Amino acid sequence: MNKQQAVFDMSAEVLVVGGGNAALAAAMTARELGAKVLVLEASPIEHRGGNSRHTRNTRYSHDAANDFLSGPYSQEEIFQDILAVTKGNCNEKMARFLIKESHNIGDWMIERGCRFQPAMRGTLHLSRTNAFFRGGGTALINAYHKTCKRLGVEVMYDTEAVDLEIVDGVCTAVRVKRPEGEGIIRPRAVVLACGGYQGNRAWLREAWGAEIGDKLLVRGTPYDKGHMLKAMMEKGAKTVGDPTQGHMVAIDGRSPMVDGGIVTRLDCVPYGITVNKFGKRFYDEGEEIWPKRYAIWGRLLTAQPDCVGYVFIDSKSIDLFMPSVFTPYQANTVEELAEIMELDPAAVGETIRAFNAATRPGNFDPDHLDGLSTEGLAIPKSNWARPIDTPPFYGYSVRPGITFTYLSLAIDEQTRVQQQDDTPFKNIFAAGELASGNVIGQGYMGGLGMTIGTVFGRIAGKEAATCLR
Repeated sequence: MNKQQAVFDMSAEVLVVGGGNAALAAAMTARELGAKVLVLEASPIEHRGGNSRHTRNTRYSHDAANDFLSGPYSQEEIFQDILAVTKGNCNEKMARFLIKESHNIGDWMIERGCRFQPAMRGTLHLSRTNAFFRGGGTALINAYHKTCKRLGVEVMYDTEAVDLEIVDGVCTAVRVKRPEGEGIIRPRAVVLACGGYQGNRAWLREAWGAEIGDKLLVRGTPYDKGHMLKAMMEKGAKTVGDPTQGHMVAIDGRSPMVDGGIVTRLDCVPYGITVNKFGKRFYDEGEEIWPKRYAIWGRLLTAQPDCVGYVFIDSKSIDLFMPSVFTPYQANTVEELAEIMELDPAAVGETIRAFNAATRPGNFDPDHLDGLSTEGLAIPKSNWARPIDTPPFYGYSVRPGITFTYLSLAIDEQTRVQQQDDTPFKNIFAAGELASGNVIGQGYMGGLGMTIGTVFGRIAGKEAATCLR
């Protein structure tokens, strides 16, 4: 560790690095078990919560309906959903462990201040599987902080952990940066819950290449720089996951480069067609219900020229999805709309005419797989394939928005970070997005990140407190 002069040197029992759902779950659990807990939040207080402040819901195993879930969601069904969205690229042992530990976790959350609301209606299809936070992720984070304060958890804001010292498998010191300078914290146990590296543009370029890395919009918090991930890698930690995989979705092309959050997401893809900058379709827009497949579209866009796509829908479909925070482009013909969106009108018109000719009569059902598919196209549309023929016509540009990366520290079921020889570090634990690659290798489904954070955060907090004894 850099031996630069520290402006402060302090000790801690359990040091939690991070300020989101996983970190606070760990902090509350460790404190409830009697440990003195210090939380390091890299952001200022007004931006606290990491990616969790942008969330809306969580998903977990439960046996029956309640006030905020419309029916049961079995452990096997969750696993099959994970298997489907990852196309088999998941760790079955850890996924099943996560699911088992998630059982009725909503009750634990409620006991610590979370409030759920009846699930949203519409095209999200989540009323049975996902519990929605009343007031969203920010309300959840605020509630957890209130509980942390009541329990006596200490929080340091504007405090970024940048390096650590490890001796014989034990973390003996963590170097941090604060506005007044650098300091040293000497913990007895450490929980690393500080997210992926999506806020580190240089690392994105390194992983993806500059052509793509510079074009990725960071949908999540800009405070996740990957410092602890990098430091642990340099000190012999084992990693899992592909650095070019992550929770990546199609978001409005007009979104900010960082911290756009959930409001930038577009849910319109299933109800129209999506073309690249040359006016050509490149994937089946009707492959699967949106919550199970929306996360593949960000990665699909990275393979397109300039990492951009364009969605075309007509007036029959404009009210079938959650409205965007941005006003859609609009015109009375598809050619006019293409011109507004700076595309070749002739190419777009030809694509839409071919698509319309390939549609067939059937019963359209926007809320379920309806089998209303095209015939004869090289790239079919498997469901919701209606002609785009009713003006006015609407369009959106879409770009890949990355929420968090899947390159992770390898952990065991006690969330102990593993060394290269598969022996655990003695007092270092990891949770949340920094551990997500232990479960999923690609793809995503709504609410799963919060499940990973809550389950592994609780375990990490318990194990860190136990390690003190």
